[in-house]
Amino acid sequence: MDDSDLLQQTRHAYDTVARSFADLLPGLDAETALDVAVLDDFAARCRAAGPGRVADVGCGTGRVSAHLAAAGLDVVGFDLSPGMVRTAREDHPGLVFEVAPLHALPLADGALGGLLAWYSLIHTPPAGLPAAAAEFARVTRPGAALLTGFQAGAGERVVRSSGYGHDVEFTNHRHDPGRVAEALTAAGFDVVVRVHRAAQGFESTPQHFVTAVRRP
Repeated sequence: MDDSDLLQQTRHAYDTVARSFADLLPGLDAETALDVAVLDDFAARCRAAGPGRVADVGCGTGRVSAHLAAAGLDVVGFDLSPGMVRTAREDHPGLVFEVAPLHALPLADGALGGLLAWYSLIHTPPAGLPAAAAEFARVTRPGAALLTGFQAGAGERVVRSSGYGHDVEFTNHRHDPGRVAEALTAAGFDVVVRVHRAAQGFESTPQHFVTAVRRP
């Protein structure tokens, strides 16, 4: 499957499951207390860096965007799926959501004071990580914080044939944490925190979180 086909597959899958996803996970129901603490640390870093818009890239139904907004951040959400964006606007009418892929964000260079990619890189093949990291670096200003979370592995490709009560196909990638950190470093970020935890509850893989700061 080439990049264009993967993009179309991912968009279709999330368009199909958007309303069911929002109903099943209206808030941070899937996150552990540690996960929420990592998100809150990111929010604190964004506030400390000064005023500036923060992007939730791959925002889905806006549940994490809403958490960041409640923490005092000026948040804009971007998602590949028009269905997810429509649902996010319905459920969080006070926030801004736009349709855009993470590798081509409609933002000026250095526009952001922070960027979150919360389980959105999982649909990017390992070979695409450098390009994604470069786009994240392009749209963030020096000193901006970045946080990404993902299922950890060794780059395995996993194809699912159902999700959130629907028969749809997803292609996920369990990224090597070191490879993600290397891509961010090469793009112009300094990695400042890495958190690795074992699978819990319904999870089948370890989870990994990387916090980084955009270099001058």
